[in-house]
Amino acid sequence: MIDIKEFSEGSTILVDKPLTWTSFDVVNKIRWNIKQALKIKKIKVGHAGTLDPLASGLLILCIGKNTKLIDSIMVGEKTYTGTILLGKTTPSYDLETEFNQEFETNHITDELLESVRLTFLGEIQQVPPIFSAKQIDGQRAYDLARAGKEVELKQNTVHISDFKITSNRFPEIDFEISCSKGTYIRSIAHDFGKALKSGGTLIQLRRTKSGEFSISDSKSVDEWIEIIRKPTSENNI
Repeated sequence: MIDIKEFSEGSTILVDKPLTWTSFDVVNKIRWNIKQALKIKKIKVGHAGTLDPLASGLLILCIGKNTKLIDSIMVGEKTYTGTILLGKTTPSYDLETEFNQEFETNHITDELLESVRLTFLGEIQQVPPIFSAKQIDGQRAYDLARAGKEVELKQNTVHISDFKITSNRFPEIDFEISCSKGTYIRSIAHDFGKALKSGGTLIQLRRTKSGEFSISDSKSVDEWIEIIRKPTSENNI
């Protein structure tokens, strides 16, 4: 059980991040409410792994002295569910930008999907999306990309321990993937489409697990705010 006063000492909470919110939107909202409830001017709040605005799901917030745990939490394997649309691409590899190319999908069979799926298991190389927070000479890649500048990012080695797909809504492919820290699911979607001799765009993404933490144990932003605002005598979780 957590008492609101424990937030000032050290807590880790699980938030179900809503669509369109940035991870920092969640951090700022929770931090402001804790400061108001405790009548303090400062408190450390950080998240253990960014989620894109167009992704929902598990966001781990570390509060007070627990911010020291962020690095150790972030190394855990992540699990996501989502949907890849085959036959189209965008510059951002998701729906942040408009579709810019279309490709054939008539040649894609269940057998081809399965053979390509298997190539994504284990250790693979991937290039992060140019619309990402990767640093290039001190600047974020997405700032350069949005300014129309050429962006070149290096390949990273990532590990995929599980990758399940279902094609009953083809050309939309539903998936569940478990992967190492630093894996860009947008790049998985893009590369999956390319490996099929087509195109792929990530159109839905939800994080369900991170290390030992699960979305089933999370609460919405509003639920956490309600807990934080309760009088101390009532505030037990």
